[in-house]
Amino acid sequence: MSFLRNLMKKDSPAPAKEAAAPVNPPPPGGGGKNPPASGGSGIEREAASRPDSNAPRVNPFAGSDAAAPTRRKAKLPTNEQRLYFEKQRASQSRVGRALVNQGLVSEDMVKQMLRDLDGAEAGTTLQRSLVDHGFVREDDVLNALATELGMERVHLPSLEVSEDAIKAVPQKIVRDYRIFPIRLEGNEIHIAISDPLNIQVMDDLQRILNRPVRTFVASEEEIDRFYKRYYEGNKIQDIYSQVTDTMHQETEQNQHEIEMVNDENAPPVVRFVDLIFKQAVHDRASDIHIEPNRSGVTIRFRVDGVLHEQPSPPKKWQNAILSRLKVLSGMDLAEKRIPQDGRIKLSLPDRKLDLRVSALPAIYGESVVMRILDQSSVLLGLEDVGFLPDNITLFNSLIRTPTGVILMTGPTGSGKTTTLYSALSTLNTPEVKIVTIENPVEYMLEGINQVQVNEEIGLDFKAGLRSILRQSPDVLLVGEMRDLETAEIGIRAALTGHLVFSTLHTNDAPSAPGRLVDMGVKPFLVASSLQAVVAQRLIRRLCAHCKTSYSPTQEELTEIGATQNELANMDTYSIYTQNGCERCSGKGFRGRTAIHEIMVVDARIRQMIIKGESGFRIKKVAVRGGMRTLRMDGWEKVKLGQTTLPEVLRITQND
Repeated sequence: MSFLRNLMKKDSPAPAKEAAAPVNPPPPGGGGKNPPASGGSGIEREAASRPDSNAPRVNPFAGSDAAAPTRRKAKLPTNEQRLYFEKQRASQSRVGRALVNQGLVSEDMVKQMLRDLDGAEAGTTLQRSLVDHGFVREDDVLNALATELGMERVHLPSLEVSEDAIKAVPQKIVRDYRIFPIRLEGNEIHIAISDPLNIQVMDDLQRILNRPVRTFVASEEEIDRFYKRYYEGNKIQDIYSQVTDTMHQETEQNQHEIEMVNDENAPPVVRFVDLIFKQAVHDRASDIHIEPNRSGVTIRFRVDGVLHEQPSPPKKWQNAILSRLKVLSGMDLAEKRIPQDGRIKLSLPDRKLDLRVSALPAIYGESVVMRILDQSSVLLGLEDVGFLPDNITLFNSLIRTPTGVILMTGPTGSGKTTTLYSALSTLNTPEVKIVTIENPVEYMLEGINQVQVNEEIGLDFKAGLRSILRQSPDVLLVGEMRDLETAEIGIRAALTGHLVFSTLHTNDAPSAPGRLVDMGVKPFLVASSLQAVVAQRLIRRLCAHCKTSYSPTQEELTEIGATQNELANMDTYSIYTQNGCERCSGKGFRGRTAIHEIMVVDARIRQMIIKGESGFRIKKVAVRGGMRTLRMDGWEKVKLGQTTLPEVLRITQND
């Protein structure tokens, strides 16, 4: 919202004179002064042989604008580009060497990860890849690098931050360089940095600040959190209090001003709704629930699948808040008797979000639920949506088959759409025509033709799918196979040379063929068209900063399905449980990941589908053929330290 953008501009201090000249922030992968040696260890040679595909998102040669991640890249001159990539490779190899020297990973693992980074998304680093896969903790990586470089490792929450240091470094410099000033000692300023290999940062800061700079190693998350605390302040709470005080003096007469969005002159309701959006994004919420009740308005955010209540506004705010949301989402402001759906586009400084809005008439007023859809999530790689390495290989081979149906199953909110869009993004090339029909279209993708179902005018899944087939597509995405006619058209499309993705609501992958047959699809059509079924669930991810190891009971290990070999070698695994810290708000979990069950429909399973065998019997055959069930996949993530045994057992209790 413009309120948020202007608010950030307004509260940003004017940069110091030394920072007025254009600044070229250093490459995020480390712009050290010394180029990589021509020889070196096996890790260094492995890094040096990688192609130049791992260019970072931020262009370090595009002037001062390069620091803003949302701005357009400029083309790099060839020589500078080559030098920059050489520094990137040297940085990657040094990270790998530090981790090997500290005994955190093996040299073979580092080499393999460097090879895997060849086709990874631009900007992916060895450090981030190892942390995301759960092989090492971010703290372990930073400790290893600090030891390797002879630097001091600090934890910002345990330090006393100097206000003089905050004032000495302009907000723009702190934001662009991803640093945080800690204190002043005489004329020397101490700076926390998350990338200790980036020596050029120190040189730039000494030039910009015109004083000696000493750097310390801190986590990127701590730096971001302290930046928001000390440079943005407790803006949300301050303005919330300010709006609360002002709103008590407002009357219903202000409702006609609801569309005003100017910062200074906007009505309090406009500012309050903007704050709800900003707080929800800050808390990593997936949904915003606004529910009128007898005495007030309840506001709840769903974070990692669990609802958390927020401060409630007074009852007199209700009509104004609901009207504001309906105006923003394009709903009929006068209609309060029937359910309505709408959409809000939300622009933040670093990303763009879509909010899918649903209004439902209730006893005390309309209940509004907003699903927050992050456009950047559709660009995630398959490893980012939770696939283990062997499942990535398997799924990649499946989505590249020219024909057939690939189904995603799971309950609402299990991430099926995100996974399917990640698959479509992988296939999205100029040579492939992709068409989707959805209700609603959740993410907008460049290069893909997306059709929105509109049943009021007769454009339902059946009619839309028939028309799509006349568009000569290579790949189809049908939002959901919800009835016989839609399922039959999709299946016949697969039999006539198309690759069809769709979703279905079943408890596991082996139950999907039976569900299609129950709809009325002929068993031989299901057997001949179905290529694979992928079941998915979301589980909470352990907070990497406070998780603690423990010894699970024999009952837990038996229930999770640990093999005899695993039971005999339990001392080689580190099993963790949640603890709770400031970073995870005392919950012990931060974020979610997915567990998967991929059933490839081979010749034996096709025969079982034709014979009408039960999902239970199909599952037994699939497991014997190598399929990993949801619970087994969750157990692998437990052994990687990503989640807990009780969390996997809770999510897979029907497995």
